[in-house]
Formats: sequence, structure tokens, C-alpha cells
Amino acid sequence: MIIAVPREIKNNENRVALTAAGAEILKKTGHQILVEKNAGQGSGIFDQDYKKAGAEIVADKKELFQKAEMIIKVKEPLKEEYDLFKEGQILFTYLHLAADRELTEALKEKSVTAVAYETVQNEDDELPLLTPMSEVAGRLSVQAAASFLEKPKGGSGVLLGGVPGVKPAKLVVIGGGIVGRNAAKVAHGMGADITIMDIKQSTMRYIDDIFQGKIKTIMSNNAHVAEEVSQADVVIGAVLIPGAKAPNLVTEKMIKTMTDGSVVVDVAIDQGGCIEGTYPTTHDDPIFKKHGVIHYSVANMPGAVARTSTFALTNATLPYIKKLAAQGYKKAMLNDYSLALGLNIYQGEIVCQAVAESFDQEHKDLDQLLKKWK
Repeated sequence: MIIAVPREIKNNENRVALTAAGAEILKKTGHQILVEKNAGQGSGIFDQDYKKAGAEIVADKKELFQKAEMIIKVKEPLKEEYDLFKEGQILFTYLHLAADRELTEALKEKSVTAVAYETVQNEDDELPLLTPMSEVAGRLSVQAAASFLEKPKGGSGVLLGGVPGVKPAKLVVIGGGIVGRNAAKVAHGMGADITIMDIKQSTMRYIDDIFQGKIKTIMSNNAHVAEEVSQADVVIGAVLIPGAKAPNLVTEKMIKTMTDGSVVVDVAIDQGGCIEGTYPTTHDDPIFKKHGVIHYSVANMPGAVARTSTFALTNATLPYIKKLAAQGYKKAMLNDYSLALGLNIYQGEIVCQAVAESFDQEHKDLDQLLKKWK
């Protein structure tokens, strides 16, 4: 199979979809690897590294797309890339379609076979291709919050961990999944006063066990969220419903109760955001202030630590890329239902139910589709 790796064009997106080592593995198994010129430079992987691995460097993005049977990316395609796709092409990347009607319609129109990293789901309901970037984003969220609490940056002037004799910042995490737990790890190490909120009792028991009771856990409901947010110096939105648009669990009314200079970080912004009033920002211009509260909602947070993120992502995606390339998408999905769950768009129709429901559209039933392929 001809596999293409374009250079990412989203603002300050320095990740790349494949390491040189990954390219070498795919090349040795008989596939042709095309890498756009300078695609890996932001991650410290250079064209000569890919050449040594057996990949071909392509300077023209249009040529790259035209030759490719499968395109692997990090972030969702942007408008300037829509017309580069061709019918039947496999696209394997983060898509977050539930928050992007325009991209959804473009992929339907092009009849692209669009497979989303974030909806690949194993038997334990884990999201193996989202997990590594959720780990990165969770840890970065605390670093960002600690930085923007500083007075010269518009914050309240509170040190996240406090000092002896002065209480630490109160940090509230909405969502106890991968993002939330990784945020808690870093915040705990910095000495913050941490509360994690979730709707699952089992999640809170697990968090209580791994942190040995050093982090408070509270059942998430509207009243509890409102109370905790009003007392918080930092709120981190870490809610995820696989494939679907994130619900607004923190309302603007709640935000208005926070102290001036407090910080909210909406890690769910890729899926539409879970903090009302947020909108996607960039690493160039990461924050805005509303109701006196700093809002950080960068849509590609892991891009800030591109080298770490690129290697972590390839570690997770490469086994699935190998399956798609070696078996073709139909056979690969028949043999691996977790991969099949990643199928979002096929032959101009939405397959992922959560995406279809976000736009009040019909969807093609995945199980029926798989039966046709047998």
C-alpha cells in the first residue's frame, strides 16, 4: 500500500503522524512510504531520517495526496486540504467530527473512508489511540494553569502549590478519565488542593485507591459542580463521550462565581468543549478573559511538546496502521472490531452513530456494513 504522511498545517502543530522508525517498519513489510518535505521537522525528525528509513520525500502536497492510498495524519484536515482527497482514499487521523459539520460534509462529498483515532475502542471500553494524547494534554493542562495564575499573565497571583503557612490553589477536575487522572498526577506533585468529579462511582473508587485518599472525589452533578467551581482557583474540563460532542457541564453562570484571575482549561475543546463560552484558541494566542476568568482552550495542546507526543502517538497507532496496510480496511476491520469502531465516514455516509446524532442525521449501521463485507 502507498502510505502518505503530510506535513501538519494547523497553528503550531509540530507533531507528525509517523516516526522514522515507524516508516522503516512499514517499508520492511512491503509498503511504500511518502513523507511530505519537512513533515517531521517540528518533532526533531528530519527528511534524511525518513530517507534512511526507506521513505520517499515529496515536496508537493498535492502530488502526495494524489499518489496515496492511505493518508495518516495527526490532526483533522483543514479547509485548504479538503480538495486534495480522492474517492476511496483511507484517512486515518484524529477527526473530532461531532464538533465540525463542515469537515464531516467534505469527507462525505469526497467519499473518503475516514477512520478516527478517537473512536477506536477496545473490549474494555478504552480508547487506545486517544489515550497517549490525553495523557499529554492532562499533564500540560496543569502546567498551563499554573503559568496563567501568575499575576503578570493576568492571573490571580496564586502559586499552585502554595508554601508552608499559605494554602495551595484549589484545583477542580471535571472528569476522572485519562485526562483527569494525568492532570491530578501533575497537580498532586506540585502540591495543589485537588478535587476530581465524575459520574461513575467506580471511577472515584479507583482514583481514591491510586492516590491513597490524598485527592478528594465528589460525585458530578449540577449542584456539586456549581459549588466546587465557585471555590476553585483552577477548573480543568476533562469530559469525553467517545465520538460525541462534549456536554457543557460548567456554565457561564458558574464561571461568573469564580474569583477574578482564576483559570479554566477546557481540554475537551476538540469535541466542542465542556465549559460554556469557550472556543478554540491557538498556541499563538492561547487565552481569552471572560467574566474576569482566564480561559485556556488550545485545540491541539499536545502539539506544544511535539517530540514527546509524536513518539507516543506512533507507539499507539502503528499496530493499526500495519493492519490497515497489510489487510486492507475491510479485512482489517472484520478481524478487529475495535478498529472497525474507528470508521466514521464510508462511501459518503456517516457510520459513527454519535457523529450522526450530533447533526440529526441518519447513519449507516456498522454491524450491517461488516456483514456485507464478509
